[in-house]
Amino acid sequence: MILKKFKFYFIFTFFLFILFIFIFSSSHFAWGDPELVTKINSAFETIEDWIIKLATPAAAVAVGTGVFMKKFSFGDEERIRMGKKIIKGSLFSYAFILAIDLILSAIKSLIA
Repeated sequence: MILKKFKFYFIFTFFLFILFIFIFSSSHFAWGDPELVTKINSAFETIEDWIIKLATPAAAVAVGTGVFMKKFSFGDEERIRMGKKIIKGSLFSYAFILAIDLILSAIKSLIA
């Protein structure tokens, strides 16, 4: 008996919950002002611009450090290997940041 009541209340609240989701999603969110969405988009664009602005000089410094390490290794194989690793890693990281920028731009163009 208690189990039947529990099942009934559970199913009733589940359908009521689904009904409220459909009612409020179609009416309340459609009439709302998209100020929050605009603010979030502008915040993400600002963060993205700052990351690109910081990544370019950071990659240049890392490549320069790798080149100088390789140049002034004086035949030490470990420093040459480490310089090459720094150069490859910094170029890969910078390319990855630029690729993320392209991917986000593609997603924005599909959404808008």
